[in-house]
Amino acid sequence: MKTIMTQPLCKEGYDKFSQSGEIWVANSGNPAEYLEELATADALVIRIGHLNAQELEQAPNLKVVGRSGIGFDSVDVAAATARGIPVVIAPHCNADSVAEHTLALILGLASNLVECHNEALCGNFEIRNCGRQFELLDKTVGIVGFGDIGQRVGRLCAAFGMKLIAYDPFITEEKAAEHGAQLYPTLEHLLKAADVVTIHTPLKPDTKDLIGKEQLAHMKPSAILINCARGGIVDEAALIEALNNDIIAGAGIDTPIEEPTKLGNSLFAAKHLIFSPHSAAQTKEATIRAATMCADGCLAVLRGEQWPGVANPGVYSHPKWSGKAN
Repeated sequence: MKTIMTQPLCKEGYDKFSQSGEIWVANSGNPAEYLEELATADALVIRIGHLNAQELEQAPNLKVVGRSGIGFDSVDVAAATARGIPVVIAPHCNADSVAEHTLALILGLASNLVECHNEALCGNFEIRNCGRQFELLDKTVGIVGFGDIGQRVGRLCAAFGMKLIAYDPFITEEKAAEHGAQLYPTLEHLLKAADVVTIHTPLKPDTKDLIGKEQLAHMKPSAILINCARGGIVDEAALIEALNNDIIAGAGIDTPIEEPTKLGNSLFAAKHLIFSPHSAAQTKEATIRAATMCADGCLAVLRGEQWPGVANPGVYSHPKWSGKAN
């Protein structure tokens, strides 16, 4: 069995694969650069990078695609399903890490921590009197996407005495209330009410540019925006304009559109921005969980088992899977 990894997994995940055959590490997220290797691969594990339908066509032996995380928007799942190829993911592997990172960005912006640090090191001790700091107690956090991570963020924010409101068209008022949140009927209503807006929804056609110029204008001038979900959900040009013109008070971004983000990116020149390089899920604990869950799932599929943790559960209706074990 041959496994291609776009980047090496951590030791715990790598070792699971190494016990089952050959590993070839591409150190590239672009399969077009190693189509010859892909042509003989049984498994492709994507830590960074993508896989489209054209590249899939160059992989006649491929039996499984693994993502060492929960996101799968970089994989053409429909094309994989059409060929009977499960796309293994690692559900909930990094939920606590992302929730904690979200809170760190909220706290960093609320205390104006980065600006105070940078200015103080330059000799400006009076930055302490800039008046940008605020308490979280009794403030309202608006959670866009109230699934697993959104609910965990809610629990952390509630511990600081924040009021929880949520927007999610896929849950009920009763479900939101079970987790201490008031469900708002529209995104606009939530944006107008929240002191902190934090995004925890997948990137899909209907969530691309979900937060744009119009939505930012609905927010309070004192409000902050956090995106630890996916780049593309926030219109970055609109966000930069809103920050530089004091339409909103600040933003914390972990998931930019451009990855890796180059030094000339306009985000880096925006006012009152805290930026992290898509590192929310990169804790030691989450990294190990993601790698080992991905490995366990891929190896199960290669043994002919119908592994449940996949992005495309309908794949098991494909003729390839007829009569195989559940």
